[in-house]
Amino acid sequence: MKYRKIGKTDIEVSEISLGCWTLGGLNWVNGVPNGWADVDEKEVKEAIDYAIDMGVNHFDNADVYGNGRAERLLAKVLGNKNKKVVISSKVGWFSGTAEHAYEPAHIRHQCEQSLINLKRDYIDIYYFHHGDFGENDKYLDDALSVFQKLKKEGKIKAIGLSAYSKEDFLRLTPKIKPDCIQSWVNILDDQFIETDSPVYNLMKKYNITFVAFSPLAQGILLGKYSSKNPPVFQPGDHRQNDKRFTKEELEKIEPKIEKLKQKFGSDIKDLARVALQYILFSDVVSCVIPGFRNKKQVEINLSGLNTPLKKEEIKIIKEIFK
Repeated sequence: MKYRKIGKTDIEVSEISLGCWTLGGLNWVNGVPNGWADVDEKEVKEAIDYAIDMGVNHFDNADVYGNGRAERLLAKVLGNKNKKVVISSKVGWFSGTAEHAYEPAHIRHQCEQSLINLKRDYIDIYYFHHGDFGENDKYLDDALSVFQKLKKEGKIKAIGLSAYSKEDFLRLTPKIKPDCIQSWVNILDDQFIETDSPVYNLMKKYNITFVAFSPLAQGILLGKYSSKNPPVFQPGDHRQNDKRFTKEELEKIEPKIEKLKQKFGSDIKDLARVALQYILFSDVVSCVIPGFRNKKQVEINLSGLNTPLKKEEIKIIKEIFK
């Protein structure tokens, strides 16, 4: 396993880390499906033990993942390995009884609760989970002030910003000056890390690095789903409302997956290696954080960890998916 730094900090994370959204199971936030199919605790423990043995040292979590369940499950299965790894969490999607999740008192409460859930004295990387700071960013200054106080108190080590648009990153990064930013990046959409793109140049300017979620496009890039038999998800699974899993969208992607197979191999491990190494080719990326449910999925994610792609191969992939 290779390791890369988070921004200007001394925090080093494994190139292939793990996202913990799945650990929260089925969930709703304000009536909207926000979770995944429930996981088996024994299978999660086997997966995490194997990942750590293979050099994975970073687990990305959030208060809203199962409304605390994912944090508690991670702490439980880590056991005495808890303090030996890097743990990230986030605040922003779960607002509780607050008018807005970025109210200062709510941020502090959620951070304290995350520390309890994670059985830790500090969180290595604490993220703003989205870029909505209210009308005219009215919550931004006070929210940032609380984050800075939490950092000064030693309850968080580094500040992250998760967002979902170029505009949010360009507007908020100069003010927040996070150590890292996080969003989706995969072969289907690499806008945030594309060389000389606005967000890429912003990261270079502030010496910020990128943490990439959804690197496998939630399994779509592994050829897991067929347009002939589109998946049906349980109530409470956020994929229920995601058009990428519809027959029409899967039909569009399948010929491209076939071309990838012809070039790089048809095994699911071959496709995982291509998807993850495509992102890790970027000089602004600290790590990818694919999700997982069991040891087999972690084995697939880690199977290509020491086989980076060449520049010519990156060009071939871009040509396939242009």
